[in-house]
Amino acid sequence: MRDLARNQYTDERSPAVWTGRATNRFQWVAAVAGAACMGLGVAIAVESAWTSGIAPLLMAVIGCVAAGLLVLFGTLAFVHVAVKVDDSAMEVRCGHIGVPRRRILLSHVVGADFEPSVTPRHWGGWGYRWRPEQGTAVVVRRGEGLSLRLGDGRTFTVTVDDAESAVRVIRDRLRGMAPPAPPTPTGRPV
Repeated sequence: MRDLARNQYTDERSPAVWTGRATNRFQWVAAVAGAACMGLGVAIAVESAWTSGIAPLLMAVIGCVAAGLLVLFGTLAFVHVAVKVDDSAMEVRCGHIGVPRRRILLSHVVGADFEPSVTPRHWGGWGYRWRPEQGTAVVVRRGEGLSLRLGDGRTFTVTVDDAESAVRVIRDRLRGMAPPAPPTPTGRPV
């Protein structure tokens, strides 16, 4: 009876699906710079007198357009991040098209922690980051975030608004999950 009451309390405290997001409006400035660089490449191609030869002109046009595309799409991918926690996994999608995307099964998570101050400086910049001593992170802005401790010893950190409630939901889900059964000596399930 107590277990039933506890499970109802847990279900009432935790939503069926928790969603959150974080946005970095500064990334739009970099995206505009990338678009301007692409525009410069197009303007050079269209308005050039072509007197200096085709090779230098092509190098300038291709360089400006390529650099503009890299900056534009590289920054648009990290303008915002969306996080979703359901009964089985936490999913992180970046940018408007949701790429890069990471899905972590809760069965692989051993703990969740609230991080009050995640900064790009600690991770080496904005975006999808990996540092051998820290783990993996998706950092779109400075501020609060959540950190998952995975069963293989790695960590995954993401900046998201209302990270404390996400940590509560994940911890509730982890408490409700049955631990995996140990393997039998023969390796076959009983």
